[in-house]
Amino acid sequence: MFHVFTGLISLYVIWRFVLPLPISKSGRLVLSVALLAVAEHHLVTRNFFGSMASPEIPATLLMALGWLFGSLLLLAMLLLVRDVAALAACAVSREQGRRLWAARRWSQGAAVLAVVLSAIGVWQAVREPDVKTLEIALPKLPPELDGFRLVQLTDLHASRLLEAPWIDAVVKKTNGLNPDLIVITGDLVDGTTAARAADVQPLQALHARYGVYAIPGNHEYYAEYQRWLPAFEHLGLRLLLNDHVTLTPDGQRLVLAGVTDRMAAAYAQPLPDVQQALAGVPPTDPVILLSHRPTGAALNAQAGAGLQLSGHTHGGQILGPHLLTQWANEGYVSGLYQVGGMTLYVSNGTGLWPGFPIRLGRPSEITQIVLRSPAKATPP
Repeated sequence: MFHVFTGLISLYVIWRFVLPLPISKSGRLVLSVALLAVAEHHLVTRNFFGSMASPEIPATLLMALGWLFGSLLLLAMLLLVRDVAALAACAVSREQGRRLWAARRWSQGAAVLAVVLSAIGVWQAVREPDVKTLEIALPKLPPELDGFRLVQLTDLHASRLLEAPWIDAVVKKTNGLNPDLIVITGDLVDGTTAARAADVQPLQALHARYGVYAIPGNHEYYAEYQRWLPAFEHLGLRLLLNDHVTLTPDGQRLVLAGVTDRMAAAYAQPLPDVQQALAGVPPTDPVILLSHRPTGAALNAQAGAGLQLSGHTHGGQILGPHLLTQWANEGYVSGLYQVGGMTLYVSNGTGLWPGFPIRLGRPSEITQIVLRSPAKATPP
């Protein structure tokens, strides 16, 4: 379905941009074929260079393809804005609508803008992420733990695009925050254990006072899920697979739970089960739940989670079209949400899938969360 969708986008751009160009027929043909090739380049990488999730081609080529693919998508969106505006204008003046529909300068300007924005988007996607700090009140958190700091990493997507040096930079910046706890909410890798062994090695250097914990995302299931589990444990990442651990900082109780991802259904692996993850947790304990996807937050809140940390959406990657990602994820795409008595935080992601390395207005992040006790905030 993905390839059908991208193919239709390229045909739309050919119809509305290429065919009206004042160039030779052969020139329009060559440009049309090139656009179709860009739209369907994932088919080539999937069949000849790794997989759809993990294209095994050099980072420079991945960035170049991402730039071209992003340019195509952005141009399609800009042309669509023009065409919708033209149809709306027809309701007032048919002549004005026709002029806008055939506006050649708009098309050419849109093409230049799309190319420039896509280049900026690729740079934004592969740059070292900044630290984003926020404070979140966690229900039932003892006053003694007010100010407890955790760092969330998510959607690292170690790959040929985001290789060991990039992962190492993220690790060093994370360790520099000197957190009490580090959590990784899925999609750590793209590719097999053999292909990514060197790229994930820097994760072994992550350290926090009360440990480093992780859960799988959908991408962990695409290649050697059963091999990645012990590989992550070897790196010092404690996996929470429908399970929880009770931390005791300063003698106080703080529950950290994690669930698997629903992609497990396609690979005969355990489905996410929040009831199992929180089995035996006293109702008086504060609970942080790690769930790769933000969907299902209402059920997680009912199960007793006070704070859910998620990723998966990458913030929608492009401001504007991010609304489609929001629609596909129960209205959750980026930032803080209140779901019943639970706070949900959806990170924009630390990295992203190498098949679409574009970010515009949805920056990557290393998320530092300072927990606040409601009791501490309550006036005497």
